[in-house]
Amino acid sequence: MAGPDGGAERLQEQTAAIISQLKRVIVGQDGAMREVLTVFFAGGHCMLTGVPGVAKTLLVSSLAKLMKLSFKRIQFTPDLMPSDITGTEILEEDMASGRRELKFVRGPVFANIVMADEINRTPPKTQAALLETMQERQVTIGGKTYPLEQPTFVLATQIPFEEEGTYPLPEAQQDRFMFSVLMDYLGEDDEVTAIKASTGTAEVELAPIMEKEELLAYQDLILKVEVPQQVIEGIVDLVSASRPETKGAPDFVKEYIEWGAGVRASQFIVLGAKAGAAMAGRMRVEPADIRGVVAPVMRHRIGLNFRADVDKVSVEDVISRLVELRNP
Repeated sequence: MAGPDGGAERLQEQTAAIISQLKRVIVGQDGAMREVLTVFFAGGHCMLTGVPGVAKTLLVSSLAKLMKLSFKRIQFTPDLMPSDITGTEILEEDMASGRRELKFVRGPVFANIVMADEINRTPPKTQAALLETMQERQVTIGGKTYPLEQPTFVLATQIPFEEEGTYPLPEAQQDRFMFSVLMDYLGEDDEVTAIKASTGTAEVELAPIMEKEELLAYQDLILKVEVPQQVIEGIVDLVSASRPETKGAPDFVKEYIEWGAGVRASQFIVLGAKAGAAMAGRMRVEPADIRGVVAPVMRHRIGLNFRADVDKVSVEDVISRLVELRNP
């Protein structure tokens, strides 16, 4: 990439090409595609929430093919152990010399893209092992540290309507995910199209569009996108307004919110807006870039109280009112 502007223009072209390829295999999830792609270019991790059958796994595995990234899927179950994710040491004997030594066998977390399927089905100890690798981007076993290959992305899925036999992620651990992306039921026309495609004989081959070295270069490029000081101040004001204990917080926040978004929300809104600008071919953030990432950044960082449940006020309602009031 010759220069910053040229890099952004190239990223815009490749973004359009990736989304075009994804639409060949996935129907009606355009918003989710772009949001997940934003997380990839920003170098974050992502939570996918949706009912079964809305192409969560297909979206992630397709992105791995398009970017030539290694992909591992972990089905989380109540009996899954931390070593099943990170890897374990085994005692190996050299048949010639008879000498025994410990050998580290790498777990599925040693991949560019790790899909943690139904992460809320496994106990907190195993959840914490995965989240530690997300934060540290390395695994420590037996006093030795094994760095993960870069880039590294964790995409975790949750089934929203099941509670029995599940272990919801604590708020502090959800905070490590940059975006929470919603994938809902398809519209009727899209569902017809999806059924015709999935029950036919045609097979779609996805052609790789990007190398991992390019992806890492784009992550560095995005950090150089310009964000004016007053824009950052506006983002901080928006996030602060979600905290009921903040002086001057709106009345509806005090009425419906138990706890608001923390500092990571402001950081990820800025980073997500930078990625959105670069994906649009620009090296300067505009208001539309910010508004496009506020909901996926904040929806898992706001806790509603009992009053909100009684009045049927959702997190999406609260975020919409905050955006309308603060107008970032």
